[in-house]
Amino acid sequence: MSPRRSRRRKHEPQRTCVGCRQILAKRSLIRVVHGQDGVRIDLTGKAPGRGAYVHDLRSCWEKALQGSLPRSLKVELTDEAHQELEAYMNSLTDEQNG
Repeated sequence: MSPRRSRRRKHEPQRTCVGCRQILAKRSLIRVVHGQDGVRIDLTGKAPGRGAYVHDLRSCWEKALQGSLPRSLKVELTDEAHQELEAYMNSLTDEQNG
């Protein structure tokens, strides 16, 4: 008889939202990345560069854009990048999605 193997839960990476500082599963957050082509939203989560994570809530994006996002990415946001991120923020609601 073979020894009984216990079923282990698969490890799920945890990340902190830079808006509200809540720790959640990586898949439930949106990644913003500072790469060679500037600051942009990375929906795949695989783009190269320094990344920061934000909830899909408008309130978290508002807090993040006030200062914690540029600080986490170690970059000063250009006007163009700030407008792009604000446009994405404006498409969000303040209700939890999933």
